[in-house]
Amino acid sequence: MKAYNFCDPRNIKAEVLSGLTVALALVPEAVAFAFVAQVDPLVGLYAAFIVGLITSLIGGRPGMISGATGALAVVMVSLVVQHGVQYLFATVVLMGILQVAAGIFRLGKFIRLVPHPVMLGFVNGLAIVIFLAQLSQFTINPTDPNSEWLSGSTLYIMLGLVALTMAISFLLPRITSLVPAPLVAIVVVSAVVIGFGLDIPTVGSMASIGGGLPEFSIPNVPYNLETLYIIFPYALILAAIGLIESLLTLTLIDEITETKGQTSQECVGQGVANVVTGFFGGMGGCAMIGQSMINIKSGGKARLSGFTAAAFLLFFILFASDLIELIPLAALVGVMFMVVIGTFEWSSFRILHRIPKSDAFVLILVSGVTVYSDLAIAVVVGVLVSSLVFVWNSAKHIYARIGTTEDGKTTVYEISGPLFFGSISSFRDLFDPEKDADDVVVDFKNARVWDHSGLEAIDALAERYTRRGKVLHLRHLSPDCSHLLEKSVSMIEEDKEGDPHYGVLVDYTKMYHENDEAEAARL
Repeated sequence: MKAYNFCDPRNIKAEVLSGLTVALALVPEAVAFAFVAQVDPLVGLYAAFIVGLITSLIGGRPGMISGATGALAVVMVSLVVQHGVQYLFATVVLMGILQVAAGIFRLGKFIRLVPHPVMLGFVNGLAIVIFLAQLSQFTINPTDPNSEWLSGSTLYIMLGLVALTMAISFLLPRITSLVPAPLVAIVVVSAVVIGFGLDIPTVGSMASIGGGLPEFSIPNVPYNLETLYIIFPYALILAAIGLIESLLTLTLIDEITETKGQTSQECVGQGVANVVTGFFGGMGGCAMIGQSMINIKSGGKARLSGFTAAAFLLFFILFASDLIELIPLAALVGVMFMVVIGTFEWSSFRILHRIPKSDAFVLILVSGVTVYSDLAIAVVVGVLVSSLVFVWNSAKHIYARIGTTEDGKTTVYEISGPLFFGSISSFRDLFDPEKDADDVVVDFKNARVWDHSGLEAIDALAERYTRRGKVLHLRHLSPDCSHLLEKSVSMIEEDKEGDPHYGVLVDYTKMYHENDEAEAARL
């Protein structure tokens, strides 16, 4: 892949213009999520500015955009209603501290445990969520969930302008890439609305975005155990949701750009951003897949685009609120619809009948839970179901080749496959102590002991043969297994040249692939 030249004037221009496009798209999102959390619009805008600024500078993924998100807003609303906005600010600070701790202890690496079907479900579900979130813009009052739908000429004009925005966004890149297509679409549609005096909803119809600089303020809450008891559960949930969404978005952008982000650094960056946000009157935030996709598609690959987006957002708040409030919502909806089309993994429809049924089920399940519940629950459910499927399939892969020596005095079991808690029942059923010869050899050369349950199963096997007065020989066990075994230690036969060298509970991926190779050789 060709190296990205950050000093190239063309790249700098692309980064700045991409940042401007993202900033325009951030405004209605931040305002909408502020209303969801039932806080002042500026609380959402300040969060978008501060979180976006800090993560662009010290986050683990250049080109990724962070700000106020709906996934966090829906959790915050009950806290705000019950205890007030000051408790929200304190919660956001604690949320940030927990995220920094996750980065310090390098917990971000566990994102690699998320299977690919879960990733596809996350992407598809989030694309649907983004699409559904735009439908509120087709109501008379977008900030009121009970508002009536637009009708008549206003609705038709709105739909026409959305279509025009999407057409420009789709066709312009085929003509030139000098200017981001979404930015051109927003400018053209805004000019059409202003020039013809069309009466359709604008950013200003949602709320005024004008304000001053965010001011430092320590959250006005009692600093005691009772307050901690109130805010800690919210902070923990928000920290988990924020990190999951951020790290999954990071992984997605890694695949698109064929580069590598730093998960632990992203955890720290998100945490620091939220701590600062809480002290400056913001509602907190995390990575935004929609705005991140706009940024990447518009040519923003470096930290400059994220920094520029935050800077433009602050400029809008301080000096250009009157102009930004004139932008028709139709233009921003059209841009987000293009994001939905670009984000949704349409190939998942094509592969559903080719992948294992369990993977297809997980993909659909995660998509559905993301839409109807929230991202964190969807990912946890997806990982849990995938893990259970993996355990079940692995448990069926243990088998034995059984034979006797030429003199008929020794029964030999050649074990193949993983021995762990899920397969110990099948392992136990492989043996017949009553009918076996008085001398029994169990060869583990093609087997792997994965956990303590496997060791206990070997000990129990030794005891079964010992009770019947038969001699059991255990061959090709790794040194660590030999050390941990208790009852059968005297039965272990050492073969320094043939004994495998692997660790219990270490390098699962490697062991799993080796087992697959052994299975393939057997077949």
